[in-house]
Amino acid sequence: MEKKNIDWSSLGFGYVKTDKRFVANYKDGKWDKGGLTEDADIVMSECAGVLQYAQTVFEGLKAYTTEDGRIVVFRPDLNDARIHDSALRLEIPALPEGMFIDAVEQVVKANAAWVPPFGSGASLYLRPFIFGISPVIGVKPAQEYQFRLFATPVGPYFKGGVKPLTIKISDFDRAAPCGTGHIKAGLNYAMSLHAIVTAHNEGFDENMYLDAATHTKVEETGGANFLFVTKDGKVVTPKSSTILPSITRRSLMIVAKEYLGLEVEEREVYREELEDFAECGLCGTAAVISPVGKVVDHGKEICFPAGMTSMGPVTQKLYDTLTGIQMGRIEDKFGWTKTIIG
Repeated sequence: MEKKNIDWSSLGFGYVKTDKRFVANYKDGKWDKGGLTEDADIVMSECAGVLQYAQTVFEGLKAYTTEDGRIVVFRPDLNDARIHDSALRLEIPALPEGMFIDAVEQVVKANAAWVPPFGSGASLYLRPFIFGISPVIGVKPAQEYQFRLFATPVGPYFKGGVKPLTIKISDFDRAAPCGTGHIKAGLNYAMSLHAIVTAHNEGFDENMYLDAATHTKVEETGGANFLFVTKDGKVVTPKSSTILPSITRRSLMIVAKEYLGLEVEEREVYREELEDFAECGLCGTAAVISPVGKVVDHGKEICFPAGMTSMGPVTQKLYDTLTGIQMGRIEDKFGWTKTIIG
């Protein structure tokens, strides 16, 4: 298939309107079958549930061109399961079984010309979301909903190469115990905006949020999970009921154990042990792993010796292996990549 005439190397991480998107509507107690449309605009009441009470959940995943020319997506079944759990927590009706994966397939096929070629460092980012669209003035769930999935080509998250991040321990709380930290709800990200702008204004790249109850345990940033490497090479990730279960982080832990033979551990990580780690990274769909060089705890600098100028050696192996699986360069032992075209 002929690709769009785009300078793929100049793409940033932003929105570009593509040809088709999937739309389905929930009304009178059921979802319609949905379908593709060229219309990127949404018309709704000024009193729509999403506008009044932030009743919306979303996901993020990517389509890639592999080394052998196939177009694939990575573990979409987990995105499907997570948006299901997120929807139920916000009293949004779950999608019919199979609709999510079908929408992913339809949108990728319809926008195949927008999937960047192998080796470009770019990918086709997919954004599925569900929101309350009917008018709501009292505090209650909407009666009607819309599910949409659009695609946009994006460049590599790090323009000009990976540079380790400097982050601060935040005084803000990201999620309360028994709250919504474990789901991908728009409201979680809205409340993090002031904290991230504050961090940027202070010269930091990101925030490290601690648990709201005691402020003693590491949780996550506004949009990524943490991954640590001990000085003897063990891969450790924080365990908490109030962090989002990152698909990338879960995949990296399996890669560490099954591909690289490393010891892995998911447990509570305490603020006081940060200086004992050799490497630190942020895990997410956008960049896979973003290395962290330094954490600043109210003036106290905690440096990770293996990640001050570039990715640490273990972090680099994890990154190379996972992206190798996604791009078809390394054997996909667990069937994580789903071929859409090929």
